[in-house]
Amino acid sequence: MTEKGAPRPAASPDAGWDARLARFGPKLEAALAAVYGPLAPAWYAGLLDAIAARCAARPDALRALDATAPRAWVTDPATLGYCAYVDRFGGTLAGVAERVDHLDALGVRYLHLLPFLAMREGDSDGGFAVRDYGAIEPRLGAMADLEALAAALRGRGIHLCADFVLNHCADDHAWAKAARDGDPVYRAFFHVLPDADAVARHEAHLGQVFPRTAPGNFTEVPGLGFVWTTFYPYQWDLNWSNPDVFRAMALALLDLANRGVECFRLDSTAFLWKREGTSCMNLPEAHRLLQALRAVVDLAMPSVVLKAEAIVPMRELPPYFGTAAAPECHIAYQSSLMAAGWAGLALGRADLVANVLQRTPALPDDATWLHYVRCHDDIVWPVLDDEAAGRCGVPGFDLAALSRHYAGATPGSTARGEPFQSDGGQAHGSNGMASALAGLAWAREHGDDAERERALRRVLLLYGLAMVLPGIPLIYMGDEIAQGNDDAFREDPERRHEGRWLHRPAFDEHAAMHSDDPATDAGRVTRALRRMGRWRRTVPALGARQVEARSLGPVLTVARGAGLVAHFNFGSDSAIVALPAGHWRRLTIDEAGEHGDSASGDIVLAPYEQAWWVPA
Repeated sequence: MTEKGAPRPAASPDAGWDARLARFGPKLEAALAAVYGPLAPAWYAGLLDAIAARCAARPDALRALDATAPRAWVTDPATLGYCAYVDRFGGTLAGVAERVDHLDALGVRYLHLLPFLAMREGDSDGGFAVRDYGAIEPRLGAMADLEALAAALRGRGIHLCADFVLNHCADDHAWAKAARDGDPVYRAFFHVLPDADAVARHEAHLGQVFPRTAPGNFTEVPGLGFVWTTFYPYQWDLNWSNPDVFRAMALALLDLANRGVECFRLDSTAFLWKREGTSCMNLPEAHRLLQALRAVVDLAMPSVVLKAEAIVPMRELPPYFGTAAAPECHIAYQSSLMAAGWAGLALGRADLVANVLQRTPALPDDATWLHYVRCHDDIVWPVLDDEAAGRCGVPGFDLAALSRHYAGATPGSTARGEPFQSDGGQAHGSNGMASALAGLAWAREHGDDAERERALRRVLLLYGLAMVLPGIPLIYMGDEIAQGNDDAFREDPERRHEGRWLHRPAFDEHAAMHSDDPATDAGRVTRALRRMGRWRRTVPALGARQVEARSLGPVLTVARGAGLVAHFNFGSDSAIVALPAGHWRRLTIDEAGEHGDSASGDIVLAPYEQAWWVPA
């Protein structure tokens, strides 16, 4: 911070600014000072002025969001999420707007669109190599299209979430080009090591995100040095120890919020801070930066929501919510639960899921989990390291065996996934759409109706678990129509090296046309998801924050107070379970079986069947 001078108050851009500045200004200043040391008065005053200018430019429709129950949707049990790539779902932003009816029919109230900002020429890691934080990728539309889409979604009560890539930018971003050209201001925007010895000292403590396709964490750039590149060589890690990086990124986020984005998925939050001699993950300074970003949006745009993308073991995840005194994100991915669900299906065990739920701590009142079955990334098995090692009160197991199972490489497996960043001999990740991992592709290939039924039940079991828990359940594009893998990526020279494109298909229009027909796979899944969403909106017990989970053999029992009990059979055989005392009415979910019955005492669950019960 080289600027000097006395701090000056920012102009008051709206009626609530002064009160918010008094409340959140000290939080912002404290978080920044904890990272950067004493703030240069002129630098901090300039930051406040820039934030105030974005607040003053807030459109009236968005200002109304700030004023009326901001962020209430985050903890509303009616909130159901959907995640998609713009081009795979609608072709363009305007095309996505044409699919709002599809989202509305599912009951979606939160739409996460994967990266749509201007991206690197050529390979861009699916848009996560951002070329310009202030522009839309031209093939996807223009900023006016984003504003129109956001308005259309708001009109249906759907909140728009966008990716905001914090850790890195593309090597053809203007900042990177200037650094490569020798500009010292922008060289300081990146981590640049002088020689191979310095690289080796850091690498001794670092993991690898892409050990097969992009090994190591540094890339030598001629005339510049060794640039820190945690992900791919064309993704240059930003130097958040430079306060000007914080300013540039915070203001870019606010500018996008003024275009109608209500929620930001903060990509790769765990990697933000670098310190030699550490793994450079989950460091205290990363949390301080998130606290500062939270203070920025609290100050400028109180309806904006932050979501942490921190795919880490459960013990490291709760800090991303922060504390009452120093809040961070409003939403975080429950990655351990997602992985435990797939592990439970492969192993025929419910204790893994029960254990994760039992170890999940209470959250701040304004925060929640995001529960998901699949996403654009792989299933990251190492988030279950503690469980696999037997350190969490459950018998240990082999993570690499899970990778082999979901690649269809173990006896009896009907999965059609693939290992990610390993040959299956190591536990890294697994790729594949939910239906393919569940065995539906195999069943279709072999004309096996019994396995088809089991596969559909597996998919619905995992989505049922996401739906029955407190938090935001997320549907990944295509899962609602039982869409399978996309092998066409292997023919694309810019994608074939990246196995995650296996589960990034273009939306299947033909399957969607049959989503109301219960005789089709698409109709079976779509109708079940709609019912689950309806129960979330109408059953009072599903609005409670508390949850109790226990397991007995392959059966998981989830209780939401005294008003709802749900059973999930993770096993390949039928199982007998006991209902609590009294009479219970079964909630209709899946039309493939008999539902709506009243029962008491013992009930029988078919393989991979679920049952939700309310007092009769």
